[in-house]
Amino acid sequence: MGQATDAILAYGYDLGGEGWKLEGLGEYGELPPLPWWDEEDDFATAAERHLLTRIAQFTETWEDGREGYFERKRAAKARLGLVVETYCSESCPMYVLAAHVTTVKRGDVEALDPLDLAQRPDAGGWDERLRAALDALGLQPTQERAQWLLCSYWG
Repeated sequence: MGQATDAILAYGYDLGGEGWKLEGLGEYGELPPLPWWDEEDDFATAAERHLLTRIAQFTETWEDGREGYFERKRAAKARLGLVVETYCSESCPMYVLAAHVTTVKRGDVEALDPLDLAQRPDAGGWDERLRAALDALGLQPTQERAQWLLCSYWG
């Protein structure tokens, strides 16, 4: 059994995790109460579920026998055009709200041209989508604006 040691290039906002990088934290750096998240749940999963509901209008839940659920969910994720990506490690997860993510696995190489990334056909709406997602989540990052972030994941 091996360890994943991935490089992640993302365009968006660093939200942090244990050590949140957000405005309005509690006295000990904890998140304020968020109506969409119970601390017993995985933050990334809960945030994605909330964004799918609020922005992509996908409210369906999986139930046995519901034909086509996963295809409809994939279509909703495509409409959303955002992801909450986990970085750092499995035991100490941190999060990036991103409009674009490129992940390179250990041992792989991927050639990237930053100009090509910034000129993608969908890049024109990235900032607006990210801002709408932050508003829907009720989060205000300490980071001033969306930007390219290089981070890692070990787990």
